[in-house]
Amino acid sequence: MKGISIDERAIELAHYIIDSKDTVRGAAKKFGISKSTVHKDIAERLKKINPILAKEVREILDENKAERHIRGGTATKLKYSNLKETS
Repeated sequence: MKGISIDERAIELAHYIIDSKDTVRGAAKKFGISKSTVHKDIAERLKKINPILAKEVREILDENKAERHIRGGTATKLKYSNLKETS
């Protein structure tokens, strides 16, 4: 991500999240930046640069947030079923 402006990074993040439907955490890992930076780029900077793109990303992130409890439950179930099998 070196060599590009903050605005360009925000736009790249937005396109990545829209295309992949990835989470803030996943985008942060992919781009090698912190979750806080991803959130700031999407929630604040992108609104000023491209409000329409910001709205699209916000919809995906809201959907991810709504599904978060399901993913957590699935991960926990998988963890304990694997522990049971190895015992």
